[in-house]
Amino acid sequence: MRTIQSPGKYIQGPDALSSLNGYIKPLGSRWLVLADPVMQQHLHRFSAQGTDELHFHTELFKGECSHQEIQRISALAERHQCEGIIGFGGGKVFDTAKAVAFYQNLRSVMLPTVASTDAPTSAHSVIYTEDGEFDQYLFSHSNPDMVVVDSTIIANAPARLLVSGMGDALSTWFEAQACYESRSTNMFGGQTTRAALTLARLCYDTLLQEGKKAKISVEQKVSCRSLERIIEANTYLSGIGFESSGLAAAHAIHNGLTLLDDCRRFFHGEKVAFGTLAQLVLQNSSNAQIDEVLDFCVSVGLPVCLEQLGVTEDVQKKMRLVAGKSCSEGETIFNMPFSITTENVYSALIIADQLGRQKLGLTAQK
Repeated sequence: MRTIQSPGKYIQGPDALSSLNGYIKPLGSRWLVLADPVMQQHLHRFSAQGTDELHFHTELFKGECSHQEIQRISALAERHQCEGIIGFGGGKVFDTAKAVAFYQNLRSVMLPTVASTDAPTSAHSVIYTEDGEFDQYLFSHSNPDMVVVDSTIIANAPARLLVSGMGDALSTWFEAQACYESRSTNMFGGQTTRAALTLARLCYDTLLQEGKKAKISVEQKVSCRSLERIIEANTYLSGIGFESSGLAAAHAIHNGLTLLDDCRRFFHGEKVAFGTLAQLVLQNSSNAQIDEVLDFCVSVGLPVCLEQLGVTEDVQKKMRLVAGKSCSEGETIFNMPFSITTENVYSALIIADQLGRQKLGLTAQK
């Protein structure tokens, strides 16, 4: 059976949040707003927009999408008799909000303030321990009811977050290809559709064509067509592409990298970008393909070697840990269309690191 899923509605454009009340009124009247602390100064938007028909209770996110945080927000939603939850911020805020919506059977609306992941559109949540290590995936029965992307807000966010979103989106096409070749099931237990594969490829092509211009746009705090297209690629194309096609080695390697304290200060997409390079090595992609990805990463400032992810000592020992975690039972790396061992994953990590170092003109690391 072939399946494809997406949010109920996706809205993107300048000042899109100014019309929020009209968008969400058909979905419910009582809303819990879970906001990233960085967006605290913008919470007046909700209190000011509250009406006799719409009520908002705002709550600041504590910083980690963990079982403890999900339980805390669930209790608040129940106490305030909320009909829906709004995630206002970035990826971990959305994952928490989606998990709460799943457990409490609530409507869900995602309001990205950055384009750093495809979490706003997806049905699943990535849950971490309180210490920030990958714990599990939670698969919801449906995607968010609505995603409203205000590109004016995103144009004023740090450029590094937009670039991190490109790193996450970079893996979409390669993981979709791998899952298609292995006939692995997607996140909903079905086979991928041609539509999902086409969106995954469009995501990759958009990154190559528009990524550098979009980064400059955000650095200069201005909007342009390239930025709008990258926001769509990072948020929507990547979300539908990965969820309806599947994940493979790149995200499993990301999960392995979360073991290392060295990598804690780096964003999800930055680690996924290196995981994508390692996947290309693992599947023996052509030199031309690897060079294309390396050139793109360098052009927008994504890490291409372990030193750029903070790993400078005991590299081989740490990569064996990462390889072992990447190959944990049930990991998505086993969606690759060939046999996987911890040894060949370890080799791919080491080779990817050296290829990245060569691209940057750094000396070989022993």
